[in-house]
Amino acid sequence: MSAPPADHVLEWARKVQAIAQNGLTFSRDPFDRERYSQLSELVAQLLATQLQLPQTAARALWDGETGYATPKVDVRGGVFRDGAVLLVRERSDGRWTLPGGWVDINDAPSAAVEREILEESGYRARALKLAALLDKNRHPHPPGLYHIYKLFFVCELTGGSPAASAETDAVDFFPLGGLPELSLGRVLAAQIVRLHEHWRQPALPTDFD
Repeated sequence: MSAPPADHVLEWARKVQAIAQNGLTFSRDPFDRERYSQLSELVAQLLATQLQLPQTAARALWDGETGYATPKVDVRGGVFRDGAVLLVRERSDGRWTLPGGWVDINDAPSAAVEREILEESGYRARALKLAALLDKNRHPHPPGLYHIYKLFFVCELTGGSPAASAETDAVDFFPLGGLPELSLGRVLAAQIVRLHEHWRQPALPTDFD
C-alpha cells in the first residue's frame, strides 16, 4: 500500500492540530487537556516524519499558536506600470513574488499590503481594490503547513524607488508574458494575470474562494 500524498498528510495534521488547540483553549478538565496535549504531540511526530525534521523543530511550528485555531491571513499587492508587474525576489528561495506577507495584529488589510510593498520593494503604493480573497488550499500552490487566506489587492504606485530588504534581494518590473521563476507558495502566474485584469477593469467583482 502506497503512502498518502504529502498534501493529504499536511491537511490531516492541520485538522488534528486545530482540534488539539481548540480543546486546550476551552477545556478545563485536566484529563481532557492531557489528551489534547497528546494529540498535539502526535502531530509533531507525524510532521517530523513527513518533513524529515527534528521533532523539536516540528513541535515548534505551532508553539506560538494559542486560542481558537483560525486561518492565517497573507496579503499581496499587484502594482502595475506600463503593462509590467512589480515583483520582489525572496532571499529564502531565490524566486520572485508579489510583495506581501502576514497581516500584523491591529493592521487593516489595506494598510498591511501598503506597508509590505514599501518594506520589500522600496516603492510606496496605495491599495485601490480587494481583487481576490482566496483559500490557498483550493489553488495549485505547493502543500504547506498552515491554512492560509490570501488577499490580493490592486495597488497604485505613488512614489519611492527600488530597494532590497532583509527578506528580498532584488526588485523589478516584469511584463506579464515574461515572468521570472515564481515563488509558488506565495503567488501563481494565473493570480498575477488575474490581478492585471482587475487593474484594467476596476468594475470586475472581487474573486473569492
